[in-house]
Amino acid sequence: MSENSHAVEMPFESVEDVVGRLAEHGYIADRRLATTVFLLSRLHRPVLLEGPAGVGKTELAKALAAATGRRLIRLQCYEGQDESKALYEWDYGKQLLYTQLLRDKIGEIVADAPDLAAAVERVGAQDSVFFSDRFLAPRPLLEAVRSEEPVLLLIDEVDRADEALEAVLLECLAEQQVSVPEIGTYIAKNPPYVILTSNNTRDLSAALKRRCLYLFLDYPDAERELEIVVGKRTGLAEAAARQLVAVVRELRGLRLRKHPSISETVDWARTLAVLGVRELSAEVLADTVNVVLKYERDIGHALEVLPRLVDPNRELPDEATHGHGHGHGHGHGHGHGHGHDHRETAGFDGDGDADEGGDPVGKAVREAKDLPGRHNENYYGAPGRGPVQRPGGGGGGQGSRAFAAIGRRSGR
Repeated sequence: MSENSHAVEMPFESVEDVVGRLAEHGYIADRRLATTVFLLSRLHRPVLLEGPAGVGKTELAKALAAATGRRLIRLQCYEGQDESKALYEWDYGKQLLYTQLLRDKIGEIVADAPDLAAAVERVGAQDSVFFSDRFLAPRPLLEAVRSEEPVLLLIDEVDRADEALEAVLLECLAEQQVSVPEIGTYIAKNPPYVILTSNNTRDLSAALKRRCLYLFLDYPDAERELEIVVGKRTGLAEAAARQLVAVVRELRGLRLRKHPSISETVDWARTLAVLGVRELSAEVLADTVNVVLKYERDIGHALEVLPRLVDPNRELPDEATHGHGHGHGHGHGHGHGHGHDHRETAGFDGDGDADEGGDPVGKAVREAKDLPGRHNENYYGAPGRGPVQRPGGGGGGQGSRAFAAIGRRSGR
């Protein structure tokens, strides 16, 4: 018996109670999410949470189990998953062991059988002995249905599983029961709370969705994300955390293969706190950006824009403002078909300042460079050869060239 087997369930009294008790366990929920959780607890309907990876779907299940005193049972879905891994399996090793131990008794049963057919008939009459609860190995679905204590069943990343598994889930979700042909049907005496999560990598069946309450979880607004980061006690000062959240939100606006999740924002804040960072800089963020970005092309793209994200008014180095000498080597055009220096056109003088006509510098130039679609379709993680390389552009990586230029300029 588990240490939580005598846990007492603590139902929610109101939507506000949901918000407060989830917050006690480190989960910040808005009213819409709290309302869905409250309905789950009162209607005993499964909840399907869809949304990008890392927005807190799995964490909600963990916090909800803790807040209500329910034991968490988790079914992690994956491609090619067999239904036996979700429902139950027969313990064939145990059956074989018992058969060997009871060999003499089986011999007695068939000893006076007149022929082989009669012997088989007598052995067959004992099937119920070997296909019983004693030899049944319950998996998460059956375990949740048979549990005598209150449990929360988390069916995680259901979109990764094959559609065949969805059909297996229907009986459990709709009737809160599991049928075992050799034994019968198990019906939940203590209906479990059920949460399904999906990263929306494929469409789930209408039959599955019809049996669930539905909620799409997206990235929160800046203030709520800051509240989450601060609530996790990362050790990073609130002013720096606020600036970090702003940087992460800007990174999510880029065309990346994988956008930073909320949990990765928290990890980044912890990383900076461990390093003793009190004030964010492009250099320290560049050194640690691999905490939130996990693809080389995404990191390279982030290194190009981090100086602007940390300090929107910062003057870019020469390489960053030159038509094709800004160090990232994508070989893209800017609409004029050749590589002259932008500072010598459109009202800019040779020093990169506005001319007498007052045309803007710095921010306008950088925003013009950061337009969607400026890379080819294969750049952001898709199969293919990637961007066209700049002729003669050997040497260091994207970030090393950009930040070497920053160092040279700061040393003037």
